[in-house]
Amino acid sequence: MIIKRERYMSFLKKFKDNEVIKVITGIRRSGKTFLMNMFIDELRKEGITDDQIIHINFEDLAFNDIKDEMDLYHYVHDHENKEKKNYLFFDEIQHVNNWEKAINSFRVDMNADIYITGSNAHLLSGELATLLSGRYVELEVYPLSFKEYYDFKKGTPQTSYQLFTQYIVDGGFPAVDIAPSDDLKIALKNGIFDSVVLRDIALRSNTRDDQAIVAIIEYLMGELGSAISANNISNTLRSNGFKTTTSTVISYLHLLEQSYLFYQAKKYDIRGKKMMSTLGKYYVADTGLRNTRLNKDHRDNFGHQIENIVFVELLRRGYNVNVGDYSGKEIDFVAKKGTTVEYYQVTEHLPENSTRETDNLRFIPDGYKKIVLSLSQFDTGSVDGIPVKYLIDWLLEEYN
Repeated sequence: MIIKRERYMSFLKKFKDNEVIKVITGIRRSGKTFLMNMFIDELRKEGITDDQIIHINFEDLAFNDIKDEMDLYHYVHDHENKEKKNYLFFDEIQHVNNWEKAINSFRVDMNADIYITGSNAHLLSGELATLLSGRYVELEVYPLSFKEYYDFKKGTPQTSYQLFTQYIVDGGFPAVDIAPSDDLKIALKNGIFDSVVLRDIALRSNTRDDQAIVAIIEYLMGELGSAISANNISNTLRSNGFKTTTSTVISYLHLLEQSYLFYQAKKYDIRGKKMMSTLGKYYVADTGLRNTRLNKDHRDNFGHQIENIVFVELLRRGYNVNVGDYSGKEIDFVAKKGTTVEYYQVTEHLPENSTRETDNLRFIPDGYKKIVLSLSQFDTGSVDGIPVKYLIDWLLEEYN
């Protein structure tokens, strides 16, 4: 069974044979390697021959001898096609020390189209950004959107709500969604969790205290959509017998973001047009991972879980997303993309005889788009000039 990721494939095709380096990032098992393999298959269909393609997955023991930039440099030049264009694919390249120096060299001294993947945001920091400033494009790959999940499951309007609640439980990791049994789905999600914690967080933190990291993750998963304080996390951990400090918790939170396991939504002052120093919120990359880890179902903290899905969907659509504050009234999300600004409120249903969900939006004096997303089909329409959309319809929309 194949789940085609058409939007991501279109991105790669758009930049094919462009001198910029294509950097594919995202949480483990979100589909980066599969996407790369699909794109290689497309190249072959176009007539690119195997001797023009160099594909290395650095988590494959066959390439365990490639330790640093010189090993990589020599391997590629030993296998390059000197007569034609080369297509270089490097999977999980963060395992190679100083890899960015080799990549920059290939860009300069080879006739090559270069693609790299990595499961850590650190990939695009430091020397790489300096060496390749303006010479790379990033494609962040997320777990399946609800629309991708719905299409794969051959959803219909009659089954959409049931599929949505199942999506909250299953999540969007492709390998999980094609698994034939619930037991296998759970095993796969536990494996993904362990690989993220042990490979992308614990190793980079230079700590052996994996349990403290897990405790922080479980705390964040249990508090989706709530304001988070590193000091409160530290106090909670200490009360449970962990020896930790607030500064250590802050460093772990940073690593959790770099691994793409969590995203932070900072608080934005809409009136003052500036970020606030007050507490932000954290959202998990995949609700299925959260529910399996905490042994919960879709009903647990349901409102914040659907809020989580909207937050990640906005990221997937290319928005920068923050929590809004307008004169003390909280706006669930302020979504920005270029000069576009949109305000969102997310709810299970509009409360009877109350305009609470729309009040927070209608008093904002600017002319930017304002929308309420409700999981009740009966709420659709308009309240005080604020459009109310059915959340599932919004998730299934086509977008640019």
